[in-house]
Amino acid sequence: MDKILEVNDLEVRFHTHDGTIFAVNGVSFSLQKGETLGIVGESGCGKSVTMLSVLRLIPIPPAEITRGAVLFHGQDLLKMDDEEIRQVRGKRISMIFQDPVTSLNPVLKINRQISERMQFHQGLGEAQARKRTIELLELVGIPSAADRADDYPHQFSGGMRQRVMIAMALACSPEILIADEPTTALDVTIQAQIVDLVTRLQRELGMAVIWITHNFGVVARIADRINVMYAGHIIERADVRELYLNPRHPYTLGLLRSIPRLNDVAARELYSIEGNPPTLLNIPTGCPFANRCSIALPKCLQENPPLRPTDTTGHVSACWRWDTLSVSDSLKSDILQAGG
Repeated sequence: MDKILEVNDLEVRFHTHDGTIFAVNGVSFSLQKGETLGIVGESGCGKSVTMLSVLRLIPIPPAEITRGAVLFHGQDLLKMDDEEIRQVRGKRISMIFQDPVTSLNPVLKINRQISERMQFHQGLGEAQARKRTIELLELVGIPSAADRADDYPHQFSGGMRQRVMIAMALACSPEILIADEPTTALDVTIQAQIVDLVTRLQRELGMAVIWITHNFGVVARIADRINVMYAGHIIERADVRELYLNPRHPYTLGLLRSIPRLNDVAARELYSIEGNPPTLLNIPTGCPFANRCSIALPKCLQENPPLRPTDTTGHVSACWRWDTLSVSDSLKSDILQAGG
């Protein structure tokens, strides 16, 4: 597969009245053509900030991209001027935002909000753009699309608003679609519909997808590879099945154990990782997970481990003790059953 996006050593800071927040700390990853890459972690770990920084959508100030490169077909997006990045953003790389209520303009009709992207990037006339808008609304499963195109966002349900956001993101047939927790505020039935919709559209349009989520169950169904983030760092990366069957970081193992097993709800309490993530106002000198880790050594508190290979498959982990982790056959069975 061809590499179309490469993020190298990305570092993002937020300067606040309370001090500097170390939001993203040396993040590196790549995306292949047609691939689905999952980015997983707790809220506040840096997932969304990383991808907003890739598209230069974070507010500067208070934010600052202090280091790194984002190469899209070899061109560094961080070095483009405003006009150059506008030709990429929304056209070649699109994003579905987490909350369509705040992402859609409440005083503009849906047709206007989708059409203006095609008029700007593709030079379509008003009639052409409206026709294409209706086609997109039909593509994402909105009934009576020709009529609904003239409705306002508040006239749609939560699931339908998210479909509108997907239609908007697909308007210019992007090469990369970034989905920032697009199912978080939806019930499980609608979540499944949105996941299936994005998966189908990816196959039909040949896009690469970056799916940001805290839900391991979702990415198990759709991702090819997974990056696990914690405290602004990528702490593990592997192919999806390899990660599920052989987690090589105690935080990843904790997340997998936290997946509810619906066939065994009455028999056991839900697992949770003890403690809280570190405040990003002060980055620990050692492993950021050390204070919550049951297998931490004194070295873990003193030195942050780099990402290191654990085998020859591309599985990497930022843990000094990755080789001591083991997963029982029963837990593997539970994880596969819960995650798909």
